[in-house]
Amino acid sequence: MVRDGYIYGGSFVVVAGLVGWATGHWAGGIAPLLLAAFFLWFFRDPERAIPAGAGLIVSPGDGLVTETVAIQTPEGPRQRVSIFLSVFNVHINRSPIAGVISSVRYQKGQYLNAMNPASADRNEQNTVTVTGEGMEVTFKQIAGLLARRIVFDRKEGDRVERGQRVGMIKFGSRVDIVVPGEAKLQVKVGQRVKGGASVVAAMRQGDGL
Repeated sequence: MVRDGYIYGGSFVVVAGLVGWATGHWAGGIAPLLLAAFFLWFFRDPERAIPAGAGLIVSPGDGLVTETVAIQTPEGPRQRVSIFLSVFNVHINRSPIAGVISSVRYQKGQYLNAMNPASADRNEQNTVTVTGEGMEVTFKQIAGLLARRIVFDRKEGDRVERGQRVGMIKFGSRVDIVVPGEAKLQVKVGQRVKGGASVVAAMRQGDGL
């Protein structure tokens, strides 16, 4: 569990005790105790088995694949996979590949519903590029309708491993991952993925930058 779970959960446990003491009846603290249980569950941080193998790109987050699309970028053709995280998903974000963080760009913005395609450009977001394993992979932490804080605890120049924890988005949100155009996607729309454990795409042997 991340620290926030203890902070939020512990705070509501204290509130429950105060309410019970003030009302003279334990039932008065049920609501804050339920909220405490929710926050302890929401901020869970389970261990994951990280796939091993050359050229594998893993999901940066848990959730539902809502879009896979070919796009053009200044660097050439790429493929983008969009993943929607509901409040029921684990919200820890992980590095999709091993390498060096070559770019981190934070953008303030709106809080459109994360299912809205416009959220990818207009919402608060943090765009991270990792270079390594013969490729360059970018992922975006995108705030949703409820999410109001993006956490990223790495910086440019840091070395990360495939599946390593790098941050989180609090409450409902979205993660986009942009992989090389020549990579073979391993997921499709409607599929559920797990951060660090699910392979999103794989580079064919001999491909790369």
